[in-house]
Amino acid sequence: MDKLKIAVAGSSGRMGRSLLEAVIGSTDCVLGGALDVAGSAGVGRDAGQLVGGDCGVIVGTDIASGIRGCGVLIDFTRPEGTLAHLDVCKSLGVNLVIGTTGFSEAQKNIVAEAARSIAIVMAPNMSVGTNLVFKLSEIAAGVLQEGYDVEIIEAHHRHKIDAPSGTALHIGSIIAKKLGRDLDQCAVYGREGVTGERKDATIGFSTVRGGDIVGEHTVMFAGPGERVEIIVRSGSRATYAQGALRAARFLAGRKSGLFDMQDVLGLR
Repeated sequence: MDKLKIAVAGSSGRMGRSLLEAVIGSTDCVLGGALDVAGSAGVGRDAGQLVGGDCGVIVGTDIASGIRGCGVLIDFTRPEGTLAHLDVCKSLGVNLVIGTTGFSEAQKNIVAEAARSIAIVMAPNMSVGTNLVFKLSEIAAGVLQEGYDVEIIEAHHRHKIDAPSGTALHIGSIIAKKLGRDLDQCAVYGREGVTGERKDATIGFSTVRGGDIVGEHTVMFAGPGERVEIIVRSGSRATYAQGALRAARFLAGRKSGLFDMQDVLGLR
């Protein structure tokens, strides 16, 4: 059986290198292209050198030549870069795995429209364990509907540029939907000063940024006499990379459609 040919965007970055290592180390996938922006450390080098040894694929800046002939592009970059890649993927019929976060609603709509032409997996977190937490949070919200306050605490490395994390916001949206609330109306982002008592039906978010924390999320349901916590801690970006590979395999042979990791993992 032919191996799935995968291209990786942002190859020189921390997540990009983890993706390269996962693809190169897999038995059923092969690296077909490696991309990065001009001036990045890896441009012009063999992509394999970024993770250990030569693989014969040179990191380039031209999107079209980097993904041509590939089945899937995996993109964990930034919204503007991902949307630029999206246009080329559409024109060449290359499916797309999007792990990028920080999209506006308008940008998400652009992705959804593109999914009419190609197949896309878009998820704020590709970790298998974290996606299980999404499902567990939904179940818990359905059971603990009355008398439980919801708080979501997340921690990431000092270089992360958006807060709260896309994962935390996604957890919040899942819980709000299950409880029949509008997250835009009930979310509270941090507290300072004399805030008064907590308002009923709010969902609180707290953010930690520091050091090299890969990613931690705690979902807390605090009720009278007990506290239920669902926690996931990622100690390595490898978990995101392996999840992204599962998403890429899921897209193999699909012509169009917008999916997320709940689809990939059969958690619907």
